[in-house]
Amino acid sequence: MRKSTFRLLGLLGLVVAVVLVSLFVPVRRWQELFQDWAGEGDNKALALVILALAYTPAALFLFPASLLTLGAGGLFGIVEGTIAVSLGSTLAACVVFLAGRTLARRWVEEKFAASPRFQALDRAVAANGFRIVLLTRLSPVFPYTLLNYAYSLTRVSFRDYFLASWVGMLPGTVMYVYLGRGAKGIVELIVALFEGRAGENLEQTLFLFVGLLATVAVTILITRIARNALRARLKEEA
Repeated sequence: MRKSTFRLLGLLGLVVAVVLVSLFVPVRRWQELFQDWAGEGDNKALALVILALAYTPAALFLFPASLLTLGAGGLFGIVEGTIAVSLGSTLAACVVFLAGRTLARRWVEEKFAASPRFQALDRAVAANGFRIVLLTRLSPVFPYTLLNYAYSLTRVSFRDYFLASWVGMLPGTVMYVYLGRGAKGIVELIVALFEGRAGENLEQTLFLFVGLLATVAVTILITRIARNALRARLKEEA
């Protein structure tokens, strides 16, 4: 319970930070310029492709991918942002997985091989690869960037890793995209209040926040179930 509370507070703090930066830095102007460019013809498709491809270097160099996901929600909305992030993060996870089995093998072994938690994870994956990868992707026990490298040392097949990662990351992707869109909605509401347009898009903003709260609640429930199941499985292996 305490970890879930801290995690929720951390997400809310991240949204507040995004809102503050948006208010005091000309991010809104930059965003408008980018959206104007992205809205012209094929530019939007290109912008979505660039966003999706940005996950690969971020994952390779352990950059926090959640920042990209929040930005996707603010720039492209929930549906298009979720599609781009899901495809991009899954592609990046697969690239890192293959890199960890080839070029970065020695570094990954030095980083993870001696960890008791990793050894328990490896034994669990050997018995049921798809299920364990799915549970770890649903649970925030293991960070996304580190997990990509860690699985390259295990005996999980590429097919199971790919499918379980794609499905398991979807709930978290939707939540972070929603958070990014919600942060943008907060900024727009504050700006409207200052400019005397308090009633403008109020219903849409309220609907957005109701959806955001529902998404966060469902995601926390899913991650808690996955965490408990994963903890029990790793305890058996340990």
